[in-house]
Amino acid sequence: MEGGGGGAQYNPRTVEEVFRDFKGRRAAILRALTTDVQEFFQQCDPEKDNLCLYGFPNEVWEVNLPAEEVPPELPEPALGINFARDGMMEKDWLSLVAVHSDAWLLSVSFFFGSKFGFDKVDRKRLFNMINEVPTIFEVVTGTAKNQTKEKASSANQNGNRSKSNSKVRGLDGKSSKTIQAMEEGGLEEEEEEKEKEEDEEEHGETLCGACGDNYASDEFWICCDMCEKWFHGTCVKITPARAEHIKHYKCPSCSNKRARPQNVLFHLLVLAIYLSIHHPKL
Repeated sequence: MEGGGGGAQYNPRTVEEVFRDFKGRRAAILRALTTDVQEFFQQCDPEKDNLCLYGFPNEVWEVNLPAEEVPPELPEPALGINFARDGMMEKDWLSLVAVHSDAWLLSVSFFFGSKFGFDKVDRKRLFNMINEVPTIFEVVTGTAKNQTKEKASSANQNGNRSKSNSKVRGLDGKSSKTIQAMEEGGLEEEEEEKEKEEDEEEHGETLCGACGDNYASDEFWICCDMCEKWFHGTCVKITPARAEHIKHYKCPSCSNKRARPQNVLFHLLVLAIYLSIHHPKL
């Protein structure tokens, strides 16, 4: 199905166009499984018919029924993702959807490659371009972050990552601590360049928890105080000005975590026991 959010009959013909198509669809699915996860969860009602998660080239996602045409215009994503929603832990269910989405993205890209006659060199180049980007599964499960954990740990020890100084990265790639030092006494030009290079080296492999892209010194980033994942400000709709007024930032996934029903029942039980002991007449 390639209607609605993706536009009709979109056919990328070059390696670059196919990769751009891949990145757009990938960004859409990542948004569904991270920043828009609660909306995605609600749309995947197990009571409905077989549903699929679609990502479109313009970074729009959609939960919908599979295409009716046989054979379909493009390879179809995994069918019936909604049926397993309530039978699994939410984290495991999202991971399962992520795996199937990775497989679908590859099938769509190489469908275009076959359709427009990519040769061995083009196919290899397309795969290498795709392989440089973390998979949806790696981003959703945090595997991509763990792959650079040792480097991040080293950065933690060297920079101490105090909440007031390092939870937000400035647009120039320097921490607030560096900016403050420059304002107070100023740093020599060579020292500035050296620190910027060190910052790039320490954080260059950090991945955005929403889109999965790598850290860049010319972009604003913010770190979640709960899960400690880093995010592009644009991905979580946080500006540098707004970040200055946030003491403890929680990303959309951590903010939307629902209370477990069993925890609620437990607290009600404790309350009932307390009342029966201390207020038996109630």
